Amino acid sequence: MSYEQVEEAWGLIDTAMKHKEQAGQDLEPDAYWEPVFANSPLVDVERTKAEGGQPLSKVFLKSPYGLQFRPEYMDWIPFRHGEVKLD
Repeated sequence: MSYEQVEEAWGLIDTAMKHKEQAGQDLEPDAYWEPVFANSPLVDVERTKAEGGQPLSKVFLKSPYGLQFRPEYMDWIPFRHGEVKLD
């Protein structure tokens, strides 16, 4: 279960990177919200709006994982925000 969830996080990061490539430039984290994250069934929209920061720095998924923006690299990486069950 946990491995699949982290793979889902990486899949969403891949989608974000494709969006960046289509834009042809580095994007600020808020530029990913509407086109990539807001309508994803993986994203906990309410928690992200409440705790994700302004500008957006974290995207919370419905799993124990989320995405964190790294401004020094202008990309997203997974992070764990909840308990992981290894069953």
